[in-house]
Amino acid sequence: MRASLIQLAVEEGESVESRRRRVAALVREQTGADLVVLPELWTTGAFAYEEFGREAEPLEGPTYEAMAKAASDAGVWLHAGSIPERDPEGPLYNTSLVFTPAGDLAAAYRKIHRFGFDKGEAVLMGAGGELVTARLPETTLGLATCYDLRFPELFRGLVDAGAETLVVPAGWPERRRSHWTLLAQARAVENQAFVLACGTAGTHAGVPQAGHSIVVDPWGEVLAEAGADEEILTVDLDPGKAAATREQFPALKDRVLGLRPPHNAS
Repeated sequence: MRASLIQLAVEEGESVESRRRRVAALVREQTGADLVVLPELWTTGAFAYEEFGREAEPLEGPTYEAMAKAASDAGVWLHAGSIPERDPEGPLYNTSLVFTPAGDLAAAYRKIHRFGFDKGEAVLMGAGGELVTARLPETTLGLATCYDLRFPELFRGLVDAGAETLVVPAGWPERRRSHWTLLAQARAVENQAFVLACGTAGTHAGVPQAGHSIVVDPWGEVLAEAGADEEILTVDLDPGKAAATREQFPALKDRVLGLRPPHNAS
């Protein structure tokens, strides 16, 4: 399975419409890939909080339409990163979209863990409440977004739901780049799964981005890592390696905690 992670530079001065066209063109170029992944909130920038409300769109809005067509034109599975979704009956959400090679929506995931510590995304957006997977011919994807990477219980839940490849679009800040790499490898090792973590380059609302998108195999080996600038990271994966690793080193079978409700002493 060939995966291409498009590490975008999201800079001020480029309109959302122009960026949408540029990204669609980049996706169409990935005709040799099976799976293409985009970063978090690439239409606005993950730290451009003031843009969330102005640029929020319904689930099946212009970004949905553009990415569905790009996936169909390229004939690829497309994890289109995330958008600020406006629910007509609720708050905004940080929502990831996955499209089939025919351009159909395969999955939508509303980010569960919102970043900001009582400001920014944490107050401007609602929290998702469902774990989401997407079944590809080669593997089952488990969907998470950026700050979710810090919460291992979410990934355990995705593994229990059948995930073998964990996809994490992000807008991760440069000042915590060491955490980004460490956590991506940790989630791969502890879940014996591939991790495809796609970040952004450039600067979002004055916050330098980490870049360094990374692909990690189920043993924690880094298969590919981008630099700091905009680039496309392409890597060939053996989709059977997750199952083989779990059979060879069956640590997941030894789990004890989290398998049953806690006993409350009277």
